[in-house]
Amino acid sequence: MNINECELPGIGRKFETITANNDRIVIIIHDDGNREVYHYDDNDDEESISGVTFTDQEARQFASIMGGMVYQPKTLESINLAINDLIIEWHKIDVKSPIANKTIGEYDVRNNYNITIIAIIKKETENLLAPGPDSRLVPGDTIILSGARKDVKRIYQDLLAKGRD
Repeated sequence: MNINECELPGIGRKFETITANNDRIVIIIHDDGNREVYHYDDNDDEESISGVTFTDQEARQFASIMGGMVYQPKTLESINLAINDLIIEWHKIDVKSPIANKTIGEYDVRNNYNITIIAIIKKETENLLAPGPDSRLVPGDTIILSGARKDVKRIYQDLLAKGRD
């Protein structure tokens, strides 16, 4: 998805995109923190068919919902969230991933990758919050991990992306 951005002098910034479903969306972020979101008619690029205004706090709450912080759909394979330099991502363990059927400690994820596995969403059993080094990762599990962007990218390439080719 391409997002076009432009400055609106004295107002703030405008972000415009066309979604995969061909919906034209415009977001205006005002310098005072308010946000306006507009959805445009498919047949008329100039005619907004709906719009909503959010305060700064409302926009941040809504963004966390959209970003998956409140609810993660069961079909979602992976998701990520950035908070300053901290990245939080969800990744499903593939049967061909090197980390499949291994424990967190076998790869010493924290020391070797500078990554913390926050939770394991288990496919067959109860979810694990703050899993320890003895926690086994099996295909179908979804791990929630956090760390610096470069470290998350490295663990993904080394241990999670394999088998998805």
